Amino acid sequence: MTLQTALSGLSGAQTGLNTVSNDLANANSTAFKSQTSLFADIYPTGASNVPGIGVSTEEIESDFSQGNLTPTGNPLDTAIQGDGFFVVKDGSGTQQYTRDGAFTLNSDGQLVNSSGDSVLGFSATAGASGGVAPITINTGAVPANASANIGLTLDLNSNDTPIPTTTTFSAADPTTYNEQTSVAAYDSLGNANRVNLYFSEAPSVAGAVPVWTVYAQPVSSTGTNVGNPQTLTTLKFSSSGALVSGSPATLDVNWGNGSAASAIAFNLTGTTLGAQTFAVTGTTNDGYAPGSYSGATISPTGQVTATYSNGQTVNAGTLAIANFINQQGLSPVTGNFFANTSTSGQPVLDAPGVGQAGTVKGGYLEQSNASTSSLLVSLIQYQQAYQANTSVIQTEQQDSTRLVQI
Repeated sequence: MTLQTALSGLSGAQTGLNTVSNDLANANSTAFKSQTSLFADIYPTGASNVPGIGVSTEEIESDFSQGNLTPTGNPLDTAIQGDGFFVVKDGSGTQQYTRDGAFTLNSDGQLVNSSGDSVLGFSATAGASGGVAPITINTGAVPANASANIGLTLDLNSNDTPIPTTTTFSAADPTTYNEQTSVAAYDSLGNANRVNLYFSEAPSVAGAVPVWTVYAQPVSSTGTNVGNPQTLTTLKFSSSGALVSGSPATLDVNWGNGSAASAIAFNLTGTTLGAQTFAVTGTTNDGYAPGSYSGATISPTGQVTATYSNGQTVNAGTLAIANFINQQGLSPVTGNFFANTSTSGQPVLDAPGVGQAGTVKGGYLEQSNASTSSLLVSLIQYQQAYQANTSVIQTEQQDSTRLVQI
């Protein structure tokens, strides 16, 4: 019986040594979660007031506490702050879970981990209701988009000198208008044309609030006027200076450079009239030139945003974070992954910061939570236990030999 007891202790000490050795080996593994061997004593069935007959390994428990976060300089590297795991899918279609957020893009623009597994997330359009799928970024060129809607908000000066109604407008003659500005207008080929806008205050009639005529002169990207100036719209204001009519207004332009004809809707909502200096207070433009991929970032809410050289940004999707009813039920898998089991339950998938899911931090990685100093102490303790049980076995063997010799 003593021999069996010592053998169980030897086996337990070996299990502890293996666990500690594995933790030490992964002290520098990204987001590694250390483990602890838990033991239970053994007693003869139905016996009382007798010594125990050994030890058994009850469980190998994982420590899911968060490791320190370190910056990496790679904006796609991502660390979870709080609870949860990234969701990945390997080449065989198996879904696994990890805290290791060392992400890159493969040749197809798909977000992958260091093993080449696809990182799963929610699409930019469907959100969480659409389930999870690989996140793909367009790393190629973004085509041009012709300006179809231009927003312009202005402060017009009610103290400007009215232009007589008999005056013929001429862009070359500043006495025929009060104010001037210009806006970019992209054609279907991405050329950065512009539209010069001229504002002329008409004399007030019988003390009414004066109206303003807006003239538009399209100018091609080569600096050539396209056609003659056009009357774009007439702006009318209330007695408090709020715009009441004249917006939106459409400008039809054929740029004459091989691009498609443009119909640009100018929205001047928010323009005001008052005793103020003329100013452009806001502009919007849905057109842009072609652009090439310049990089991607990941926000604290997990949104993966691609940026392009033309200033455009595209939401490529949102990282999914998985949580489990019983984390200890997860099964560790080679490669710093975990697989769900019947004990852990099925994953609950959310976007970062939603429900129990932690937030994420782009450009950072989580370090291993293995404490080298504590592990070295445990290593010595298991070595001593191993040696002590070895001595017991040797003593038992010697006693057995003497018994045989008698």
